[in-house]
Amino acid sequence: MSSTPAASAEDIVKHGWNAVPVDGNLVLNGEPYIHKPSPLTVKDIPFPSDDAIVAGVQEYAKKHLIEQTYNHSMRVYHWGYSILKDQFPAEFGKLSLSTWALTCLLHDIGTTHDNLRATLLSFEFYGGILALNLTKELGAPQVQAEAVAEAIIRHQDLGTVGTITFLGQVIQLATVYDNMGINPQIIDPVTREDVNKAYPRKGWSGCFSKTIREENSLKPWAHTTHLGEDAFPDGVKNNELMKPYDSWGS
Repeated sequence: MSSTPAASAEDIVKHGWNAVPVDGNLVLNGEPYIHKPSPLTVKDIPFPSDDAIVAGVQEYAKKHLIEQTYNHSMRVYHWGYSILKDQFPAEFGKLSLSTWALTCLLHDIGTTHDNLRATLLSFEFYGGILALNLTKELGAPQVQAEAVAEAIIRHQDLGTVGTITFLGQVIQLATVYDNMGINPQIIDPVTREDVNKAYPRKGWSGCFSKTIREENSLKPWAHTTHLGEDAFPDGVKNNELMKPYDSWGS
């Protein structure tokens, strides 16, 4: 339980600040899932486009992200919604879907061609700063803007020791599912196919693998290297779970 004076207990839960293990396997109790996932389709999953901040960020993301990255971000939103609803029902009713949407839309903003070259910072860190500034400019309260930034900064901080925000854990679970097919049973096959149909991958596995190697070449100190300089991009490129869908939309 947090004792910080920077936010109320209600806002801590609303924006996913509650601490959970960083070890995703531990969060899932060492099982493929906590509860059997339900077969959701895109039409079953609401997106908070009526939130002005979300609408502004979505417009920004569409403008600055290449289509493959934007579609990945939207798939991550839908995977995360399914994970929240089925695996964490108690938190699902309390977490702001707007905060979740903002995190998904901006989690890879640091990977654009220009942003990779605008800073010496690793893409997650620079992306977190960009997200913090953008969401605050659009009117997000500090507790929400910082929740989004924290989750983005740590979304590739995979490990087994320590804690992470609940929002950060969900973005980790959703991104490793989309990028590497980790925890393949956490999403129902009906959901997997429908979301990939709505937001086609267009060769995402090769696209993101190339981006990882590009950043590592520009910045040999990049945070991504802690996942393995070859193991991570190779794991993304050879994503067997998503292989049947990877050419969709190409």
